[in-house]
Amino acid sequence: MTDLFEEKIMNHKTIILFLIGIGVLALMVIFIGPGKIEIALKHADPWYVALAVIVQFFIYGLWTQRWSITIRSLHITIKKRHIFPMLMVGLAVNNITPSARGGGEPVRAYMLSRYTKTPLENALATVIADRGLDTFPFVVLAVITIIFSVSYLKLPDLVVIGLIISLVALVSAFIIILYMCINESAGERITLWGVKVVKRFSKKKHHEIEKRAIEAMVGFQNSMKVMIKDRRVLLFGLPLSFLIWFMEITRVYIVFSSFGTPVPLEIIGAVFVIATLIGMIPLLPGGLGAIDGVMIVLYSAAGVPPSISAAATIVERLISFWMTSFIGMGMLPYVGTGVLDKITEKF
Repeated sequence: MTDLFEEKIMNHKTIILFLIGIGVLALMVIFIGPGKIEIALKHADPWYVALAVIVQFFIYGLWTQRWSITIRSLHITIKKRHIFPMLMVGLAVNNITPSARGGGEPVRAYMLSRYTKTPLENALATVIADRGLDTFPFVVLAVITIIFSVSYLKLPDLVVIGLIISLVALVSAFIIILYMCINESAGERITLWGVKVVKRFSKKKHHEIEKRAIEAMVGFQNSMKVMIKDRRVLLFGLPLSFLIWFMEITRVYIVFSSFGTPVPLEIIGAVFVIATLIGMIPLLPGGLGAIDGVMIVLYSAAGVPPSISAAATIVERLISFWMTSFIGMGMLPYVGTGVLDKITEKF
């Protein structure tokens, strides 16, 4: 592991949060019974697990393809084999930083900007558009999930209210960003407000900060307008986003099937969306511990034996969280170990 990684990512706070997350998961395992979970893990069909891993790599390919659509809309030239490592590093940063699963987006933007010699605001626009495409199907699934949870999972009222608040917050943030993209005056006002906040903590010349922020916002808005007008972004990007979510749910279904306990897709979809909403809360890296615990509890509430719920969740998270994180960290040398240093200077 590089010194840079240790300094910028694996700082004391992050390590403590990691340990807390692992501790929460360990308590859940102890409560269910390590012996029961071990027996369930031994009965997992390795061929199904291997198939789930293959599906995950297919999802990586779909993510790469979707980002390339927004990149091409701005006429940025780059091959997919170079997009992939940038994507994986960004995903890894999302997983290992308690930043509402968004810490990797500036990293992706900077890497794309540096590699293609493109203005940073243009690169950031492609990343924001990519996340926007992911938000549409998630909102649809979240609404269906909340309705389904009330009628089938019989969740407590406080949990349902919490889910609704999380969904409203997500949609509100998305609408604000979209409004900033298409309304110049609104974008300028929000940018200046952000600059005022930065001024309190920055030692740089305030006039220069304000000027650079406005210039960046104008460039960002122009880039977003180009992508919004490009029909290919919505025509190909949206169906691809729905396919990605379906494949993620399918991966979980395959994992449960490996234990001889296939769970209905609607149950998996509901639990997956709820866990994703909880994972957006910037408390633990990648929702570590919180997501795992919620998945185990909800699957058990839906009638899956707790030992199977725990074993399947552990395998699923090994594939979707830990494998992704290690692949991304392993690709840091490819994209340049100075990336994280530059990010702290730019943002």
